[in-house]
Amino acid sequence: MEKHNKRGLKVAYFTLNSYLCSKRNRTMGKGKLAKFAEMETFKNVFQYPFSVIDNVPFEMKGRWREDYFHNDNPIVLELGCGKGEYAVELARLYPDKNFIGVDIKGARMWTGAKQALEAGLGNVAFLRTNIEIIDRFFAPDEVQEIWLTFSDPQMKNPRKRLTSTYFMNRYRRFLTDGGLVHLKTDSNFLFTYTTYMAGENSLPVAFRTEDLYHEEGLDEETRRLLAIQTYYESMWIERGLNIRYMRFALPHAGELHEPDVEIPLDEYRSYHRSKRTPKETGK
Repeated sequence: MEKHNKRGLKVAYFTLNSYLCSKRNRTMGKGKLAKFAEMETFKNVFQYPFSVIDNVPFEMKGRWREDYFHNDNPIVLELGCGKGEYAVELARLYPDKNFIGVDIKGARMWTGAKQALEAGLGNVAFLRTNIEIIDRFFAPDEVQEIWLTFSDPQMKNPRKRLTSTYFMNRYRRFLTDGGLVHLKTDSNFLFTYTTYMAGENSLPVAFRTEDLYHEEGLDEETRRLLAIQTYYESMWIERGLNIRYMRFALPHAGELHEPDVEIPLDEYRSYHRSKRTPKETGK
């Protein structure tokens, strides 16, 4: 009898737990759907995921300044912008530049897009698409700078790293000759990999620091950037993690080569994730 009761309690528990999980998922789903629906009305958001781009031409390619920003200011991309908070703050900090946050996660992008609209920031827009096809949206020499903020280091897949030759060759198709690439990261792996990438290909490094918030003698331009922190960045700083930053030029000339080096893997990936130990190094 007691065994039967215990079994009944277990069934009841799992039934209730499944119901609560299903209810949470439905609520989350509705929240995402509502954000997607609202973003369709945002004049500062352009949605062209990989699944539709082959059938929908992007007519604003080469015409971002004329058709959207209505000025001749430089265009700066933030690739993998997440919630878009960094792109929004850059737009506040540099009103004489145009910013475009790019990401495939629409529910996250909604946050920055809505903030920009409410703040009346006309110098920031958002493009929801896959970064693998980013060169389909910009004409040659249309972009002056690229920001990579806390990108996934992709320690097991070099091709997916946003500073790999796969992506750098795509950037060359729309970035001006010698245009700047900014990398801001908590990942020692990605920072080291990008350092080797720049060295292997003789890419001019304008500035590099392994501890941005404790570096002495920063130039005025770099010091201005200290005022911008994403939500997760502030948590990582509180945890005592170094924030690494570098900016380098990307000339058009020359074939790009991957660095053939072994790099120690990061012990962790994010504030909430436990340490990972499957391998010690990766290429």
